[in-house]
Amino acid sequence: MSLTNDQKIVLFRNLARAMALDRMMMRVIRAGKMVGFYHEGGIALAPGIAAGAFLQKEDPMWPHYRAHGLAHMLSKGIDIKYYVAEHMGREAGCCKGRSSFHMSFPEDHVFGFSGNIGANFPLSVGYGFAAKYKQSGQVVMNCSGDGSYGEGRCHEALLMSANWKLPAVFWCEANGMAQHSNVKDLFPGPNVSSLAAGFGIPSMVVDGQDLFACAEAALQALAHVRQGNGPIFVECKTYRVQEHSVGGVNYEGPNQRDPELMAKWKETLNPLALAAARLLAEKVLTQEDIDQIKADAEREADEVEAFCEASPKALPSVAEMQAAVYTA
Repeated sequence: MSLTNDQKIVLFRNLARAMALDRMMMRVIRAGKMVGFYHEGGIALAPGIAAGAFLQKEDPMWPHYRAHGLAHMLSKGIDIKYYVAEHMGREAGCCKGRSSFHMSFPEDHVFGFSGNIGANFPLSVGYGFAAKYKQSGQVVMNCSGDGSYGEGRCHEALLMSANWKLPAVFWCEANGMAQHSNVKDLFPGPNVSSLAAGFGIPSMVVDGQDLFACAEAALQALAHVRQGNGPIFVECKTYRVQEHSVGGVNYEGPNQRDPELMAKWKETLNPLALAAARLLAEKVLTQEDIDQIKADAEREADEVEAFCEASPKALPSVAEMQAAVYTA
């Protein structure tokens, strides 16, 4: 499905924003201003922008944890400064600074994260079943990495979604690594999406560094699901050039990943640069336009950081913390 020039500009602007915010988050955690942890997005944020770009507000989405879902959520229209404040343990945070990355934006149908890989799959089946049962017209966007498909619940979710023809998009952001393991050592084929065929689910594979290819795939996948055809699987081939999480080591098994190769990928596979080159070639934007979009993104990231710094640190009393804990 073809994109309009206006859609391409919005996608490009949101990718610039996400990458600027990702760099800001790296500054924040290195300065010791983050209360939890962070998984850098780097050059792997284009699939997340595409995943959220064409969803309705009421469509449930489970973001991928890379960059903690910043790209997914801002492209869905969520005001991201409250999520950053949550990471910094501030009262302005979406959960009043109590949760680090375990956010919740229920009004936007983004209901949280889990540190348990694959936990989103059964929940997404639940969202999909509810949508079909209520005939609400909602579509579930279930985002995950390729490493999560070693979890049994992922296969159960594919089976149940196919059997019940649930309105779900299984959006795999395949960066080839599962923490310190190469997916080649964990999966017997070149494409994780080949799993879908075993459940009768159609699938497609796209270049995850190509922002517009990812967006076209998202449009096609959402159209398929909204027409009542059941689930679809989209695999976006992307790259992780940095360590799994900030402060860790960039290892593959017992060995350090080739730093020269990582540097080459970072330089030649930058999705923002690739998208900019295409927009220039197609005369959709000028270099001046592109420079302005990048500058606006950097300014927004600085403003978000300043907003968070201005918010009081979350220092809840014992009573306040207990008020949010429930027991049977």
